[in-house]
Amino acid sequence: MEVSMFGTPIEVSGPLRAPRNMLSEQTYGDHASIHDETTAQRLGVAGAAIEGPTHFSQFDPLLAMVWGRRWFETGCLSAHFQAICTEGEETRALVTMDGPAPSRAHVRTEKTDGTVVLSGTATLGPDAGPTALDERLAKNRAPTADPVIHAGWTPGRKGAKPEHVRMAADTHMGDLYPFTLRQKLASMTEPSSWYESADTPWGRPIVPFEMVSVLAMATFGESGLTKAEPSVGLFLDLEIRMLAGPVFVDEPYILEREVVALGESRRTESAWIRTTITAETDGTPVAEVLLHQGVFKESYPHYPAGR
Repeated sequence: MEVSMFGTPIEVSGPLRAPRNMLSEQTYGDHASIHDETTAQRLGVAGAAIEGPTHFSQFDPLLAMVWGRRWFETGCLSAHFQAICTEGEETRALVTMDGPAPSRAHVRTEKTDGTVVLSGTATLGPDAGPTALDERLAKNRAPTADPVIHAGWTPGRKGAKPEHVRMAADTHMGDLYPFTLRQKLASMTEPSSWYESADTPWGRPIVPFEMVSVLAMATFGESGLTKAEPSVGLFLDLEIRMLAGPVFVDEPYILEREVVALGESRRTESAWIRTTITAETDGTPVAEVLLHQGVFKESYPHYPAGR
């Protein structure tokens, strides 16, 4: 871990890591995903993509060094994915602080050749200013016509019902995430005893930032937000925001979803979905996950030509 403090801003960088792809067996809509080698190459991608949230773990020790336990209580990591990383490639996390005692920083993950995998912001607390995804959502390009893959989706649409979820160490998280927390921790680039032991500032093990995304998506099949199949998607943007964290291991939570916006590009239709994670025991909103997921138009065999 390196810290550069010759004037401001202050930059903190982590070591090179080689994240693993744990979604090679992911399925949805009865087909493989972008994390499968054959599917990825069919869509012109160099190889099976490392799942985007995996890169978030490289920031946790850096931001905890700066903000301490508060990072896991009211921290927010907001990122735009710019390049796909495949298994075997090494990446480094970099954090550039706005000043000597800030509540906001710029973040990026780079490959060894300088390719930026993701970039965005890390903020602390509710008054740190706009996040990277606040700014990107404000510039979102709405579809020029009714969506095809996301037919029937409209901004403001809610999930069909509150979903109940719990992530214990050995809970299998379903077809979208065919592994357990214990299995993820065994391959995580930045392991911590806080994820497994009760010897933490909160007296309980906590869910790592990257696995908060898994928790939020594990029961998505219950949301009623179905898209046309077969079609293949990928994460374009992801924000994980702690409201009254941390998220705890083996704690019951309620998930509520809302479609925030729809988008379109030359190759994709996309949807922004915000998921609120609420403690089932006392009704406290604990965290929010904002996901912008794109779906390749060419992956849906019935997509109209010229759209």
